[in-house]
Amino acid sequence: MVVECHSIEETQTLARKLAHQIPVGSVVALIGNLGTGKTTFTQGFAKALGIHERVGSPTFKLVSEYDGSPHGLFHIDAYRLDSEMDFLNIGGEVFLTPEDRVTLIEWADIIQEILPLNVITLNFYRPDGNPQSRQIDIHGVDLEV
Repeated sequence: MVVECHSIEETQTLARKLAHQIPVGSVVALIGNLGTGKTTFTQGFAKALGIHERVGSPTFKLVSEYDGSPHGLFHIDAYRLDSEMDFLNIGGEVFLTPEDRVTLIEWADIIQEILPLNVITLNFYRPDGNPQSRQIDIHGVDLEV
């Protein structure tokens, strides 16, 4: 499925819709270049879970954990990791099998070899012509948008 969003608000609206459809225990890989909307998407996803804390990119601390409703959220930024082994060395296997949360991983392509088989993948692109637009390709789950 391919979705086009033409603003920050549309990206966050899409994320809120998906947050209500993606089941607890899921791992969602967010893949795309800098500035393509991965953190913006995560902010909308968190809002849908009733998370009121500021959600930013956890680039320097790698993992942020939020309590929400009906479930919580792990937000991971793998940008600074060199390999899957770096991820496992921080206890990453826990985030790949969340019991009462959904895990969103920015820059998940860096650890792609160890992602679960049932990972949901969102690829973020900037179409030519409009710097505010984003194209998001969704794979691994049937969703209504």
